[in-house]
Amino acid sequence: MSRPSRGLGQTARLILALVLVAFVAALEFWGSVRTGSLALLTDAVHVCMDFFALSIALFALVGAQRPATLRKTFGYGRLEILGALLNGSVLLAATAFIVFEAVHRFFVPHLPQGALMSGIAAIGLIVNATVGLMLVKSSKHNLNLQAALFHVAGDALGAFAVIVGGAAIALTGAAWIDPALSLFVAAIIVVGVYRVLRDAADVLLEGVPRGLHVGEVRDAMASLTGIVAVHDLHVWTIGTGGRALSAHVLVDDRQVSEATHILQAVDAMVRERFNVSHVTLQFECENCEQDDRVVCTQPLIPGKASGPRH
Repeated sequence: MSRPSRGLGQTARLILALVLVAFVAALEFWGSVRTGSLALLTDAVHVCMDFFALSIALFALVGAQRPATLRKTFGYGRLEILGALLNGSVLLAATAFIVFEAVHRFFVPHLPQGALMSGIAAIGLIVNATVGLMLVKSSKHNLNLQAALFHVAGDALGAFAVIVGGAAIALTGAAWIDPALSLFVAAIIVVGVYRVLRDAADVLLEGVPRGLHVGEVRDAMASLTGIVAVHDLHVWTIGTGGRALSAHVLVDDRQVSEATHILQAVDAMVRERFNVSHVTLQFECENCEQDDRVVCTQPLIPGKASGPRH
């Protein structure tokens, strides 16, 4: 019973965080119109990135409970990747418009209401800090929440910059500060969007998950008792946090029941060390006899036992 309640707690926190972030985005969009601040508008776009990141985390949490089907044998994990590509593209387009407008304002200055601008950004900063505190505990063992927490921290930095900039505008009357802040926050957005699009593209191209080295996985598998060599090794991401592995495993001549023990050992090891949840292995052996006791009864293809390869 403890596992479901923990999941429910995460879902409730994510929904509350989404509501708070949506409130900040609406407030800053309104504030950008009310004060004439491009920096506040840019930060509002950045908050939309937080909303997107939290939505991805919530979708992954709920979607993970949805079973695979005969048509979707890996489940629905990659829907969030398609959403990442779409939202990242929209955010890049919005950021490009903001950069264009910021450059324009350097030549045609517009003085925003600095004091109100700082006040609205301060509310956003307080809400960001609240959301961050809500997520920090749950994010320790959840990759999606860790990514969302990264976005929230980036937005907190942007909100702080707008607070300082608004105070400086109120004190000095320097109109150039607003577009300069817009470019600073836009740079933060571009960095975040680049990470999202890069990771989404890696998943769709079935690239090796970041931080994981195929050579290290192969060596770890080859070190297990009974395994002679590993080749045709592939590791990829099904969806956020879901990794899969397939490989050809060369074993010494043994019974099928013993090969099952090797499969179980490989599965347990890659789950613990490399966070791989789906394992598919094809066993091969060097010296197969024509009977039903051994793993394979096909003659070894010349060159297949030459050692590990990928």
